[in-house]
Amino acid sequence: MKVNVVKERELKPISGFLMLFVNVIGFLAATAAFVFAVIDLVARNSVRGGVLLSLGILGWLVFGLLFAGLKVVNPNEARVFTLFGNYHGTIKKAGFHFVNPFSASFSPEFAAAKAARDERVTQGAKEGKTVVEPVSAPKAVSLKKQAYNNGQQKVNDVLGNPIVIGTIVIWQVEDPTQAVFAVENYRAFLSIQADSVIRNVARLYPYDIIDEDNCDDDVQEKTLRGSAIEIADLMKVELQKRVEAAGLSVDEVRITHLAYSEEIAAAMLQRQQATAVIVAKKKIVEGAVGMVKMAVDKLGEEEVIVLDDERKAAMVSNLLVVLCGSKDAQPIVNSGSIY
Repeated sequence: MKVNVVKERELKPISGFLMLFVNVIGFLAATAAFVFAVIDLVARNSVRGGVLLSLGILGWLVFGLLFAGLKVVNPNEARVFTLFGNYHGTIKKAGFHFVNPFSASFSPEFAAAKAARDERVTQGAKEGKTVVEPVSAPKAVSLKKQAYNNGQQKVNDVLGNPIVIGTIVIWQVEDPTQAVFAVENYRAFLSIQADSVIRNVARLYPYDIIDEDNCDDDVQEKTLRGSAIEIADLMKVELQKRVEAAGLSVDEVRITHLAYSEEIAAAMLQRQQATAVIVAKKKIVEGAVGMVKMAVDKLGEEEVIVLDDERKAAMVSNLLVVLCGSKDAQPIVNSGSIY
């Protein structure tokens, strides 16, 4: 993805408290000059009065304009400034600073809020209403770690099964200058790229292994259910590549929700239940065969009873039915001869 790279230039502004003190003193001096000018004009000293009046008015304008250069930067925030349409610099250091009063700080949130406000004002004017509201969005770019909840979206896995997957992305702005100038809105940009990456990566893997004999080795290695952490790391790497040009850093991607879609959830549940039953029956049969073999061997070793092959087969059959049956066997006592 090719974007215009604006190299970040960090400003070293003057202390805002120093300039605030200078501005207050200058504003008071301008006010004093205006007062003495009025006194001189009343005393008909027009020359000195005119000079003092000019200095007082000029001082009000200059020092009043300098007040606009006082800016506050909160911790874990940055301000990106433009000067007459050109990039002026970035302040990352928290504190009270003084910058060029003609420079303006800019952020995508403020621009979006201003555009929405202007649209409401225009719509209100068409309807004959007067809409007056300030733009409350911040002009600073937050450098804090933030969590983006991608919600739940329906995708198809590598086998074509529809699944519902939800993720959360932990991210932060690493380069505020790029975040402001490289894309229109870095939050919307992250949202779109996250949706695309999650969809593209999820469709490369199956939800779960259905038939191990018909799956190649690569597919058997990773599944969305069994390798969620590894696949989430792959999503993080791919997402970082896409948002790096916007000055964003992706710290973590985690899968928060994973399930079959509603239309196949019942069928897949039956398959899972059948698999569980087969595994359980296999264990039961293995245990029953061992117990029957042990019983036959014990009877033969201790010569409790001597059975021919036909009687052994009948006893084995009966024991397997009792041990492998899903219900409790009902004993029947034979009081006569077994022949």
